[in-house]
Amino acid sequence: MQLPTTHDPDRPYTIAMVCLGNICRSPIADVVLEHRLAEHGLNDQYAVVSSGTGSWHVGDGMDAAARTELEAHGYDSSRHRARQFDARMFDACDLILTMDASNHHDVLALARGDEDRSRVAMFRSFDPQAHPADDEVPDPWGGGPEGFIQVRIMIERTVDALVEQLERR
Repeated sequence: MQLPTTHDPDRPYTIAMVCLGNICRSPIADVVLEHRLAEHGLNDQYAVVSSGTGSWHVGDGMDAAARTELEAHGYDSSRHRARQFDARMFDACDLILTMDASNHHDVLALARGDEDRSRVAMFRSFDPQAHPADDEVPDPWGGGPEGFIQVRIMIERTVDALVEQLERR
C-alpha cells in the first residue's frame, strides 16, 4: 500500500488504529507501533492513536487479557483509554488502519469525500502474510488467551512491515 501524504508537514504524521470497541485489537496495534517507532528512533516523526467504531467502552482502559498479553512481552499499555472514531479524525490523521471489514465499512461511511477515503486501509494490507481471503485481525474479545497471543503476533508482524515503509517515507 502507498502511504498517504500528510495533512500538515509541521506536525508528526499521525496513524490511527481502529477496531470495534477500542479495548483489544486497535490498542494492541497502537502500543506495539509506538514501541517499534521508539525502537527505530522515529517517535518524533510519527504519532499513533486508536479508537473504536462503537461507543460502549469510551473512557475504559484496555481489556485485561490484552493488557496481560502486551505486558508479558515488554509493552506498556497503561496509558490507553478507549475512545470512539468520528469524522473529525479524518482531519487529525494521515493514515487510518482498520482491523476488519466491518470497521472498514463503518469508517468509510463517515468519510466526507475521496480525500478522507484515500487515508483508510485495512491494517493487514501491510502484513506480508495476508491475502485477500485473510486480511482481517480477528477479534479476540471474550475468548481465551490463545486469541490474544495470535493477535499480538499478527500485529507485531504487520507493524514491523509498516515501520519498514515508514522508515523509507
